[in-house]
Amino acid sequence: MYKAAITGTGVFTPEQIITNDDLVVAFNAYADKWNAAHADDIAAGSATAMAHSSADFIVAASGIEQRFVMDREGVLDPDRMFPRLRNRSDDEPSIMAEMGVDAANKALAQAGLKAADIDALFCAASNHERAYPAIAVEIQDLLGSNGFAFDLNVACSSATFGIQTAVDMIRAGSIRRALVVNPEICSAHLEWRDRDCHFIFGDVATAVVIERDEGLSGDHFKVLSTRLATKFSNNIRNNNGFLRRTHDAMDDRRDMQFMQEGRKVFKEVLPMVSKHILDHLADDGIDPASLKRLWLHQANKTMNDYIGKKVLGRDPEPGEQPNILQDYANTSSAGSIIAFSKHSGGMSRGDQGLICSFGAGYSVGSVVVERS
Repeated sequence: MYKAAITGTGVFTPEQIITNDDLVVAFNAYADKWNAAHADDIAAGSATAMAHSSADFIVAASGIEQRFVMDREGVLDPDRMFPRLRNRSDDEPSIMAEMGVDAANKALAQAGLKAADIDALFCAASNHERAYPAIAVEIQDLLGSNGFAFDLNVACSSATFGIQTAVDMIRAGSIRRALVVNPEICSAHLEWRDRDCHFIFGDVATAVVIERDEGLSGDHFKVLSTRLATKFSNNIRNNNGFLRRTHDAMDDRRDMQFMQEGRKVFKEVLPMVSKHILDHLADDGIDPASLKRLWLHQANKTMNDYIGKKVLGRDPEPGEQPNILQDYANTSSAGSIIAFSKHSGGMSRGDQGLICSFGAGYSVGSVVVERS
């Protein structure tokens, strides 16, 4: 049985930013248009006026202050309210592959590897641009990596599920090195016209290099153990799942885009995730209080604060449970990897931490690592 280690990470960040103030101006303009168009129904009591959003409401509800997106103009157009993503020809790289290649190259550079050194590549994301051919195989081709590749989809837990998939193959000896790539175009499946969720998501891509832990000389993180769990729930869902959409599709089927029953999610997911992490640590004989870092899924600041307190048995100290929500918003499976990539410095050899993602399914994945 071989051991595995994380030797490199990479983050692709889009150039365009939407602040809360930008978003509120666009949403409120849309709400005013909708209210004017339905004024008679509102007056008659058969329709409810659409309420305005505000930057204060968004921060209080989520902790989010801005988000990076692939297309700002389409999202902020009150007559459109979703991104303009050009349909690419079949001989052009897909949007997800282009994002993924950027993150993958950064991860490879940090690991001191070339694409040809990779034996397996997994594209693990909550929404895939197409059904087939696999985005992972396209990224493999664009990079020039070896072996095989395939896609995974476990919603917001896709990254940690991809990491365990890679780690298990390395442990078994079937591969030496793997890339787990997480391109998330969350802006394309968000309903920007729904006040309850219009602020949640942003776009990004992350990548993680995982290698057999033999003769590694540079800084890396040993993977001590991994654990996954799923339990079916319809409280977070997307009944469409692909990026292309039309006004008709949105108007006829609200549930063809991101939907969630927020209160139920809070009530059901938080205990599930907290117990999952504590059971995982207990089975490994690790005292939760000894963890130097918790890199949690970046869905909501209140959720992360709750989980951090449950796991550590106290309020997390500054830096112990880093949040990137304020800058990136919820980036689905990529969130915990952004936190890990940007906030794993300052740890000494032997220090341990835990990467955890959770979301629709319900699903939860945790990875215990040690600085080496």
